[in-house]
Amino acid sequence: MPTQTPNPAHVAEGAIQVHHLITTDHEYDAFRAASLEYSEDWQCFTGFPVISNWSLEEDAAPLFEEGLRALSLKAAVHALTGDDQAAEISIAVPVDEMTHAMLAQAQLLRRIAERHGIQIIHQTDQEHTDYVGTGYTADCYRAAWGQPPARYWLDHTEVLRRREHLAGLYTSIGMGRSGREHSIKFEELASA
Repeated sequence: MPTQTPNPAHVAEGAIQVHHLITTDHEYDAFRAASLEYSEDWQCFTGFPVISNWSLEEDAAPLFEEGLRALSLKAAVHALTGDDQAAEISIAVPVDEMTHAMLAQAQLLRRIAERHGIQIIHQTDQEHTDYVGTGYTADCYRAAWGQPPARYWLDHTEVLRRREHLAGLYTSIGMGRSGREHSIKFEELASA
């Protein structure tokens, strides 16, 4: 039987606490710096690029905050339910992409979480990126921090529309399947 979703006000209260514990931890600055340094590897073609006028330099820091809020919401749901699947609430695609950069700092995040008894939840095959601004996640977010920034918290249907546009652009330069394959022969470029 699926776990009932907790009241958004209770999730918000827990998420605010989780967020505070993480941001006041003595290793937070190192965790944040390491997550943002991960930028050299941020080469996803369908996550961050769905943001209009995406700029790594301008968007990384605010998107890090949104990723931290998303992880805090998920941790709060888990604390209230004890259910990993219930904690995999819907997250907007760009925000989810940032959480991957954060989760890549495994040892720092694990130590911070363990010190404060926080369970960080993320499993790719269980994640939900079908976020909508009128859904449960948005209700929890609003109860904690106000309106989610529309620049990053894009509705899933809009993400799909933007991905379709990006796919057409990628195809026009020889990138197939939205960057999952290409027809570029680097050997021919070297000899030219």
